[in-house]
Amino acid sequence: MMDASKYSVGYFPAPGSHLKWVQKDHVEKAPVWCSVDLRDGNQSLVIPMNLEEKLEFYKLLLKIGFKEIEVGFPAASETEYEFLRTLIERDMIPKDVTVQVLAQCREHIIRKTFEACKGAPNAIIHIYNSVSQAQREQVFRKSKEEIKQIAVDGAKLIKKLAAEYEGNFRFEYSPESFTGTEPEYALEVCNAVLDVLEPSASNNVIINLPVTVEMSMPHVYASQIEYMCENLKYREFITVSLHPHNDRGTGVADTELALLAGADRVEGTLFGNGERTGNVDIITLAMNLYSHGVDPHLNFSDMPTIAKVYEKCTRMHVYERSPYAGALVFAAFSGSHQDAIAKGMKWREETQSHRWNVPYIPIDPKDINRTYDADVIRVNSQSGKGGIGYLLEQNYGYNLPPQMREDLSYLCKHISDTEHKELKVSDVWNIFQEHYFNHTNPISIADMRFSHTVGESSAEIIFSRDGINTTLRAAGNGALDAISNALKSYTGGVYRLRVYTEHSLQSQNSGSTAAAYIGLETEKGEMYWGVGTDTDIIRASAHALLSAYNSMIN
Repeated sequence: MMDASKYSVGYFPAPGSHLKWVQKDHVEKAPVWCSVDLRDGNQSLVIPMNLEEKLEFYKLLLKIGFKEIEVGFPAASETEYEFLRTLIERDMIPKDVTVQVLAQCREHIIRKTFEACKGAPNAIIHIYNSVSQAQREQVFRKSKEEIKQIAVDGAKLIKKLAAEYEGNFRFEYSPESFTGTEPEYALEVCNAVLDVLEPSASNNVIINLPVTVEMSMPHVYASQIEYMCENLKYREFITVSLHPHNDRGTGVADTELALLAGADRVEGTLFGNGERTGNVDIITLAMNLYSHGVDPHLNFSDMPTIAKVYEKCTRMHVYERSPYAGALVFAAFSGSHQDAIAKGMKWREETQSHRWNVPYIPIDPKDINRTYDADVIRVNSQSGKGGIGYLLEQNYGYNLPPQMREDLSYLCKHISDTEHKELKVSDVWNIFQEHYFNHTNPISIADMRFSHTVGESSAEIIFSRDGINTTLRAAGNGALDAISNALKSYTGGVYRLRVYTEHSLQSQNSGSTAAAYIGLETEKGEMYWGVGTDTDIIRASAHALLSAYNSMIN
């Protein structure tokens, strides 16, 4: 039985009022990004990545454009150590890329970490210790002063070793479990560390304020970050970094509001991989910036490949509803949504608009290597005429009249419903052909001739049925009307030709081909449709008329 009484607020709001971030409505520039996939994301896997998988993932991160990459916890395992040494010894770290390594504030771990970094062109030594009230009381059973001393001693040691080892080192400190720590105390510890590390114009230090466990709503974290940014020493020489987890499902919101509050840098993972519910998803953060017209300085232009490599290396699955990257995030099955999207696409084409504002689709799928036909307009029993018509027009060039689109949509929806499946574009095409296209059974036209006078056309039509040809002559106010009158004389059929449209098709084989659409209405008000194609528009119209009539009598 659930019992909410055992829970109480475990976080500590920032003292005073820290709400300047509320006045801002969007993040105006990209933060510094640091991928922690190869450490925080890797340690959460049932089967951690082996060396070759880590190398492949590392190359992916470089291709995306990360300039800071946490490559592991080299003192934690031989694989982690070997991976870093491989990057260094194979000269795989570009000059503009900095590798980051994590170490607890413990002497033997810090010393082994520096040993692993020997020869690295650029490295961030990231030390941490937990400072939260719960950890102090339950895990370490130490006073605030004793916990602060652990951080200070760690800072002294990395400063000393950096002077002894050859390399270009930067320093990062994290008060782990920051969100469960009294902000005044977290500030005290961070400032004590900064006094040791002595940030300057040539010695930028990173203070990382992690959401090790989400405990509060995002606005509380934003105010905590604003408080820290306003009160940290050496502010002009430090980078305030974020490392949110996603326990409450608001990691992205935590990060975006904290950036508004003054943070400079974000540590996260692709697709939000990481311990428990994961780290903040850098893809979502970066693409959110992109959708507001801000260059994220990360390249996600081939999202399907990124997802493929991620799934291969981590053995994880990109959820179908993952923002921007999921298989279904651009998919519209709803008829009204499809209609709005199709009209929005057409409006952009007609107006040559550069600005993207298509209904229901927040970014252009093509920007991340997704396609409209496979990703946006999807057909099932919920789909409508607008989307189905759009698919035919975009993929095959057929622009159906509105009433015919509706008729085709009912056919597609019925088939999808009875067969319990989604229809592919090729399925829609096959249904279209089967029900409307150039039908010659039971009646076809073997030949036709026309003559024209002012205000009248005469037709000589040879109809064929069951292998028997019959010649009919008729007149009308145009060639199609004459053909229709001949057909009525031949069959005795009663109908009204209610809809006729035509347009040209571009054929790769024969240049311009005509497509004609005809809707016939019976005495009972039922509509039957036909489509015809030919290099001659009159013959295309005749094929469409026969297709509709054959559907009517079958």
